[in-house]
Amino acid sequence: MQREKPIIGITIGDLNGIGPEVIIKTLSDNRIMELCTPVVFSSNKVINYYRKSLSDQHFSFNSTKDLTKLNPKQVNIFTCWEEEVPVQPGELTEYGGKYAVRSLMVAAQCLKDGQLDGLVTAPIHKANTKIPDFQYTGHTPFLKEKFGAKDVVMVLFHNNLRVALATEHIPVSSIANHITKDLLTSKINLLKESLIKDFGIDKPKIAVLGLNPHAGDNGNIGNEEKEIIIPLIESMQQSGTLLFGPYAADAFFAQGSFTGFDGVLAMYHDQGLIPLKTLAEGKGVNYTAGLSVVRTSPDHGTAFDIAGKGIADESSFREALFKCLDILRQREEYATNTANPLQRSEPQQRGKRPEVSE
Repeated sequence: MQREKPIIGITIGDLNGIGPEVIIKTLSDNRIMELCTPVVFSSNKVINYYRKSLSDQHFSFNSTKDLTKLNPKQVNIFTCWEEEVPVQPGELTEYGGKYAVRSLMVAAQCLKDGQLDGLVTAPIHKANTKIPDFQYTGHTPFLKEKFGAKDVVMVLFHNNLRVALATEHIPVSSIANHITKDLLTSKINLLKESLIKDFGIDKPKIAVLGLNPHAGDNGNIGNEEKEIIIPLIESMQQSGTLLFGPYAADAFFAQGSFTGFDGVLAMYHDQGLIPLKTLAEGKGVNYTAGLSVVRTSPDHGTAFDIAGKGIADESSFREALFKCLDILRQREEYATNTANPLQRSEPQQRGKRPEVSE
């Protein structure tokens, strides 16, 4: 029996950022409907506002409040709210954050309920999403709690460069205090497992970057490498993990050493993401490894400075959608390859998808 197309949820992001624009530009290519059934969690009025400003895009959609009535040959807008919401491109407003959160929370619940197969999230802004119902610093901690994950790791990737972060959105002054054996062990194991299950790499080689310049220079520029990172690498090597380092971050990327590894663990946000985004040239993808579900996003933010001008590049968002589908396929292949061949199982069929209340 032919497999049904994956149903992919898409959150609208900040209403005043470039999220709506890159979503419309991406989904204007009807060939995407051959790969999946996209469902954008928003309202008709927000979508129509941006559609009218992008007159060169051939974009049409099916509006619904019922996920059992999706049109598999068209973009579907799942109505999360009916009320009028002011759209002010380029402005940081209370409404932009409030309804970005509404879109995310409804989509996440649908994903948790099994009504979606994967999720792609458009950018939100931390300054206007701190509301009573959403006390999180971003998508990642929210999804971690929503899906009951013990830990997750943020992985940004482009082609064969995959960079995971030991720490994420914390002040630089606090980074060293967070670098512990337990934290690094968890992040490395999550990265290793993701490389195997989500990216199809049987025996991944992982590089670990040093925290300090020149990876500590043998203790002359900080002791974290000698006291924490090196002993951990040696211990995990003995248990069979192909783990190497710590490497001085500047030379590691400048000399192209990353090409010899399947994954890289950076100690902090900018250490890993500046080179990744430079090399990706606007086509990087963010992935939350460690979740029971598949969630991707573009590697950029709300970009208020260009919002509403019709000039936003949708390349990263399009890649995020494609990679969501790739990882779903890879997970299915991994599950098939690792299943007990002696245990018979009936082919799984999708049941009727219940209606979702607002």
